[in-house]
Amino acid sequence: MSLAVTQTQSIPVAIVSNFKEITKFRLSVSVVFSSIAGYLLGATSIDYVILLLLCVGGYCMVGASNVYNQIIERDLDAKMERTKNRPLPANRMSVTAAFVLASILTLAGIALLYAINPTTAMFGALSIFLYVALYTPLKTRTPLSVFVGAFPGAIPFMLGWVAATDNFGIEPGTLFMIQFFWQFPHFWAIGWFLFEDYRKGGFYMLPTGKRDKGTAIQVVLYSIWTVLTSLIPAFGVTGRLYITPISAIIIGILGVGLLYYAIRLYTLKTAIAARQLMLASVSYITLLQIIYVADKFIR
Repeated sequence: MSLAVTQTQSIPVAIVSNFKEITKFRLSVSVVFSSIAGYLLGATSIDYVILLLLCVGGYCMVGASNVYNQIIERDLDAKMERTKNRPLPANRMSVTAAFVLASILTLAGIALLYAINPTTAMFGALSIFLYVALYTPLKTRTPLSVFVGAFPGAIPFMLGWVAATDNFGIEPGTLFMIQFFWQFPHFWAIGWFLFEDYRKGGFYMLPTGKRDKGTAIQVVLYSIWTVLTSLIPAFGVTGRLYITPISAIIIGILGVGLLYYAIRLYTLKTAIAARQLMLASVSYITLLQIIYVADKFIR
């Protein structure tokens, strides 16, 4: 009897675990965090119903993209240490079940975002299309996949502003640009320290295809562009999106930290340096979004 009870209790736990893995829970939550930051920057007053719709709808859209991605790449995932225990390659979930889940998440996500406004739903649907139909198949064909993937990856930050205003202009465009440039040092750092694993799966994640000087130079350059773009709102040229000089100085200091780790990768060209840059990039974009929001509400 106790064994049966244990097995019964473990089924819901397994379902939740598989759901979190196949939708990439931590990644999806970080994306939703970006959308919340964008919403808070764009909103003149906070509507908690819209904020809830954005959170749930945003998670559905990102989760759907990740599920479709893992369906397409299930055979390649089985070849890599990092991904071989995901639900599909480990046979803990069938392809049919995964496809049904992805379809439900897609429809639910679009519906929830449409309830906010049609423009938000359009950008949400566009992000799924770009991620699944372009970025995913290109990963095994060309290093340019990172460039293509940067477009859907940059949508969440500006999506929050669009959800708050039902308008796409200079402000959400700037938020998009910040997160667009940021993704290059971030994902190239990941591609560097996971180079051997990615090679097993046949993925081309580095701009030169190698862990060499050329890749490292591009990492430094895109890190510089990320920091410079992040400081544009301090000059009063981006409409309602503005940060004070104090916030700009803080972001500039964070930028120096990001550049330090980018240059460190250029100097050392090691997997450890690449991992440190990846962690620094995550800290940079997270703190930047917090500073942007705090600046708006404190000043």
